[in-house]
Amino acid sequence: MDEFIKFLDENLNYVNHEIVGDTIFIYVVSNRPAVICPYCGKTSAKTHSHYERRFQDIPMQGKKVQIVLHNRKMFCYNPECKYATFAERFIFLPDNAKKTQRLKDEIINISINISSIIAAGLLRNHIANVGKSTICNLLKKR
Repeated sequence: MDEFIKFLDENLNYVNHEIVGDTIFIYVVSNRPAVICPYCGKTSAKTHSHYERRFQDIPMQGKKVQIVLHNRKMFCYNPECKYATFAERFIFLPDNAKKTQRLKDEIINISINISSIIAAGLLRNHIANVGKSTICNLLKKR
């Protein structure tokens, strides 16, 4: 399972997983000793707090995948930075994203030639929890 997580980001470590119904919940944590502040570019190794961040990924073994990231909020000690804290960020997942880019690509590939209503039903049953409005929004951005 750790190898699967490393495909997303080499800075993530697999903790454990559980299967609930048709979904695999995979719990991960960051292994970076320090994080760069996105606002000023200075490095910080001091953790402020933790929070749970959930997002969907491509299916595995016929099950939907929900990744639960134990994310850190860090202190920024740069006196010139206007932010005292910042959240750890990952390249594969934009801020506030609920789906990985590879899942979005899969949704677009399936939805491109069928109606969004049919695509939503197909995706919801086999790939990810997604509605027709999400499909329409992804297709518009494409």
